[in-house]
Amino acid sequence: MVFDIRRFDIYRKVPKDLTQPTTTGAAISVGCCLFIAYLLISELLGFLTIDVASELYVDDPQSGDKIPVQIIISMPKMKCEYLGMDIQDSMGRHEVGMVDNSEKVPTHDGNGCLFTSRFQINKVPGNFHVSTHSARSQPDNPDMTHEIKELRIGDNMVIPGVKSQSFNALEGKTTFDKHPLSSHDYIMKIVPTVYESIDGNLRYLYQYTNAYKDYIAYGHGQRVMPAIWFRYEMTPITVKYTERRKPFYHFITMVCAIIGGTFTVAGIIDSMIFSATEMYKKLTIGKLS
Repeated sequence: MVFDIRRFDIYRKVPKDLTQPTTTGAAISVGCCLFIAYLLISELLGFLTIDVASELYVDDPQSGDKIPVQIIISMPKMKCEYLGMDIQDSMGRHEVGMVDNSEKVPTHDGNGCLFTSRFQINKVPGNFHVSTHSARSQPDNPDMTHEIKELRIGDNMVIPGVKSQSFNALEGKTTFDKHPLSSHDYIMKIVPTVYESIDGNLRYLYQYTNAYKDYIAYGHGQRVMPAIWFRYEMTPITVKYTERRKPFYHFITMVCAIIGGTFTVAGIIDSMIFSATEMYKKLTIGKLS
């Protein structure tokens, strides 16, 4: 006796001459195929899309003790010749009138200044401030009202699904409605942030929150010396964003579920419609018993 492997076929085929095509079945089949195509395309796009997952942990994410900072600030009523960047922190750093990587562009016919500076800060509490402390002479009518064009800490990049404002929270901040002699104080909480791309590359960024107050500060001889202060401290919490893509087996599972589920539901609908049609035909000719 010859062994017939076809015995293991669980998908037995029905001869075509034993089946009956219907117009309703054709319509359901076409609709079923279009629906499957739509779901498959949607699932494929979802599989190709990279999701960004976030997590929190307590750690110092980056080796080294320095963090890059970039600030661009416009002061329309203070001449460039008086301005400088001062940096202080709890490790004993104290730099007055730092000029490295700083640029001062006169504005408003020379009466104002667009001040840009790039520098590094230590991972300890401290402050950096724009002031006239390093100037050889002080202005007669100091006015530190300003607009912050940019204050960014760490790498500059856009994270999908994350508000970019949290990395440049002071962008667009203006103080033109404040007293000309006021000093301006920004209290900043810096949150270390790590971004891991789909290929494993790491980028180090820093989000920050801020609070603001203004006051009039008097120096030696009761002379008013306004400044723009940025006081900062690091938080112990690190935010990590990781790019992820759905695993391939998940995509295959969804494809099988879409095709199998759609054909099954369509088959049930077609069978119900066909049975109802046959019953109606028998009813109209009086053969329904």
